[in-house]
Amino acid sequence: MILGHKEHRLLALARPLGDLLAVAVSAALDDILADAPAPPTASVLLVPVPSRPSTVRQRGHEPTLSLARVAAAQLTALGRPALCVGLLRTRRGLADQAGLDAAARAVNLASAFRAHAPALRRLAGAGRPVHVVVCDDVLTTGATAAEAQRALRAVGLHPLAAVAVAATRRRASPDLAIITR
Repeated sequence: MILGHKEHRLLALARPLGDLLAVAVSAALDDILADAPAPPTASVLLVPVPSRPSTVRQRGHEPTLSLARVAAAQLTALGRPALCVGLLRTRRGLADQAGLDAAARAVNLASAFRAHAPALRRLAGAGRPVHVVVCDDVLTTGATAAEAQRALRAVGLHPLAAVAVAATRRRASPDLAIITR
C-alpha cells in the first residue's frame, strides 16, 4: 500500500494509511503519557519527515505529509486535538535512501534536515503547548527518524516519539546468518 501511494500515485490510499498512522501516534502517546500526573492538555503536533524536493516534483505529491494530515484529522475527530505542520526541510545533496545500508543511510542523513523558519515562527506565534511527534511512512534503520528528532531539538522542540505506518524487517548480517538443512 505504501509503495502504491508513494510511487504509483494511488492517492486514495492516504486515508487508510493515515488512519494507521493515527493509531500509531495515539498508542505512542498513550504509552509515553500514561504516567503523567494530569491528563495532557497540549495538542499533538505531527511533523512529517520530508522527501527531497526533486522526489516531490517527480512523484507529484508529498506522501508522508498527506498521511500526517489524515492522521491529524483522525486524531482530532477522536478527541485528541492534533495538527500537522511541515516543519522540516532537506539540505541540498541529500541522496535517495533506497538501496543504502544502515551505515550509508546514517552518513547520508548527517545534518540532512533543518527547521523551516517561517513555519517555526507561525507555530511559536500560536503560543500553545504541543506534544511533538515525528511521522514517517516506513521505518528502515531509524536514521531518518533520529535525524528529524535532532533537527527539531536544535530549534528547541523535543519530540516525544517517532512513529511510522510500517517497518522493514531487519536483515541479519552475513556473519550472523544461520544455516539450516
